[in-house]
Amino acid sequence: MAFSYVKPQRDQQFLLPVSMADWLDEGHLAWFVIEVVGELDTTALHARHPNDGVGRPAYDPDMMVALLLYAYSNGTRSSRRIEACCRTDAAYRVIPDHSTICRFVVDHQGAMEGLFVSGLRLCAAAGLVDLSVLALDGTKIGSDAALDANRDAAWILDRVEELLAATVASETAEADPAQISLLCLDGAGGLASPRGRLACLLAAKAVIEAEDAAAATQVSAKAEAARREAAAGRKVHGRKPKCPAAALARAESDRVAALARAEAKAARRAAKVAAAEARSVKLGGFAPGPDRNLEKAEAALVAARAAAEAASPAKRTVNITDPESRIMKTAQGWVQGFNAQAVVTKNHIVVATFVSQNANDVELFVPMLARLAVALAAAGIADPIGTILADAGYWSEDNATADGPDRLIATLKDYKQRRAARDAGTTTGEPPEGATVLEAMEHRLRTAEGAAAYAQRSHTVEPVFGDRKENHGCRRFRRRGLTAATSEWEFMNLTGNLTKLYGHRCSQPVPLI
Repeated sequence: MAFSYVKPQRDQQFLLPVSMADWLDEGHLAWFVIEVVGELDTTALHARHPNDGVGRPAYDPDMMVALLLYAYSNGTRSSRRIEACCRTDAAYRVIPDHSTICRFVVDHQGAMEGLFVSGLRLCAAAGLVDLSVLALDGTKIGSDAALDANRDAAWILDRVEELLAATVASETAEADPAQISLLCLDGAGGLASPRGRLACLLAAKAVIEAEDAAAATQVSAKAEAARREAAAGRKVHGRKPKCPAAALARAESDRVAALARAEAKAARRAAKVAAAEARSVKLGGFAPGPDRNLEKAEAALVAARAAAEAASPAKRTVNITDPESRIMKTAQGWVQGFNAQAVVTKNHIVVATFVSQNANDVELFVPMLARLAVALAAAGIADPIGTILADAGYWSEDNATADGPDRLIATLKDYKQRRAARDAGTTTGEPPEGATVLEAMEHRLRTAEGAAAYAQRSHTVEPVFGDRKENHGCRRFRRRGLTAATSEWEFMNLTGNLTKLYGHRCSQPVPLI
């Protein structure tokens, strides 16, 4: 029996002109991306290319943004992979050209940050921005640098001297460091060239010097605050500083405060004795012995002074590949990278972003409130904010009482918070009169309303970070530096917001504006 097949005719020419509109279904994500880019404010992208007719025509910025948005939506962030997809994937070819992708991202870095607000405005127009409950959190994202590429100042200085000898010409060998740095930056060809490596080492050296100066200023400020408290006879509260110099300053102030309290106590005792003698009566009770608190403070001062004398100078390190990145601790271990922040609505729309070098979240709460207000105002969103939820990493009395919308900030880690709630039980009503800021927040979290509201935090913000890292592959920033990381994080969250808008339109078609 003869078999009849429809065989491929790979040499067959197209009989009619090809229409790219026939390659994809009508509701395909690529068409949506093209339509959305037409609604975004891309004026800043076009400002770089004046229409003066000089040089080769640039690629259309709107086309390049559409290409990047579609690629990022599918978890493809590498410029080489995007180029490969443009050769083989019909959706990429519809968006179309693939050249100069990486250069476009670098050249339009600042302008692309502004696209986040335009995308947020589209989501708000579709009714996706609900500000009744917002969740704030941060996640650690790696930089394009190895964790073991951190070096101290001595190593950097040795390498700088070697590279200067090999790189800087004899006529510039005696130039000042600033001129040498500019020379190396102007002639740098990245880390592949000696001048590029020298420029990066000089930048790393500047980071260490700045951190040393900032640490010295912080120690001095804390010591001055401790002296003011000691002068008033008050002991400084809070954690003992890890820095030996700061710990010594704290111990000295604690000893002064303890001495002032002991002298005041002795003065009161002497006044009572004098009053009793004047009345010719015997003062009852035992004569006071040595002041135990003063003895403890003096012993702590001796120990702190010995520790400060024995301590070696602080050994600061910086990453020589990406000096602006920092060592961050995660649940899986240590990572060289940045702290990426986001404020998220109940339906997973990101309304504010930030990238920080701070490993801890506590100092980022107030700055994120400010960025949230700026982003909402720029997007024209005037709806009032309900409640902001944040985990224990943001807890401080300053954050709990700062100006801004209502907030629920956990005072303990989640598992400790649940255990404390079980042990203390639930409560009702307003916090008791005279409660401290901490007690008032814990009271609110133990009410039925507070517990139900805070329970929304994890399933509001955590899925967004999971989507960015797992679905979009954003576990490491592609470019080095804080500014580049900030631009990429905003673009990643713009992509996520537009993906949510695409899903919303597919389920319930509505006009973009």
